[in-house]
Amino acid sequence: MIRLGTRGSALALAQARWVAERLPGEVELLPIKTSGDERRRGAPELADKSRFVKEIEEALLAGEVDLAVHSAKDVPAELPAGLIILAVPERADPRDAICGAESLDDLPEGAVVGTASLRRRALLLALRPDLDVRQLRGNVDTRLRRLADGDLDAIVLAQAGLDRLERGDEGHPLDPEIFTPAPGQGCLLIEARDADEATTGVSGALNDYEATMCLHEERYVVRRIGATCHTPVGVHAVKAGDEMRITAFVGLPDGSRWIRDELSMPFHDACSLLGLQLAERLLGAGAAELLAEAERIAAPG
Repeated sequence: MIRLGTRGSALALAQARWVAERLPGEVELLPIKTSGDERRRGAPELADKSRFVKEIEEALLAGEVDLAVHSAKDVPAELPAGLIILAVPERADPRDAICGAESLDDLPEGAVVGTASLRRRALLLALRPDLDVRQLRGNVDTRLRRLADGDLDAIVLAQAGLDRLERGDEGHPLDPEIFTPAPGQGCLLIEARDADEATTGVSGALNDYEATMCLHEERYVVRRIGATCHTPVGVHAVKAGDEMRITAFVGLPDGSRWIRDELSMPFHDACSLLGLQLAERLLGAGAAELLAEAERIAAPG
């Protein structure tokens, strides 16, 4: 019996069931409440990106679960000592999607758009400075209900999340070359203890080489430029023919200043090198200064 740790939201459980169906043998899902779940019910803001995975990783290290499944975009670039990325399944749709309109261009001037993501806020305002972008928290169903109630003209969500909940037709995907996805968006990440031989054999049933390579480059850029949960950063790598192409966006939350860059190289040469080169280009263009300013803006007081 494999004990699979997961968050308890409808989306997290749908993702965990998808993984469980592909694991060998019997699997028991063990929902674990995280600090991020507490925040969504109104607890004070938490600065650490690990708020969505911390308690699950603690259960994994304590041996209370054998594997953990996360949305890769929720997992910090540095893992706790003793844990490894065991597998990355085939990637779902990495794009963001707008709900309530067919495109950003279709929104009227001054339209009210909801999102909880600093990256999405920055991208929305960089592309449409006239928009009224408002904080929108809660699970996918809650956010869609707010839209249906007329509180907002549109909201932006991950297309993969809508698809997993069988609500994919409610979103209109945004071009990832323009609206850069979050690092890891659309990817699931299976985490394990690094010394646990009992679970290492399951990786072959789940791991997708292309998704793993692309996720590795995205996470490398995040680590190299020093991005945090307070810094609006998008990074998206994709296999295009025999090449890997990676795009990145770094900006301020109000969309007033931003940097965008893109780089390609042969897919099998890309491991760490592509992410390194792109990160260095971003830093050379002033990404560190933008990130520092975004941190200052987010700092209390």
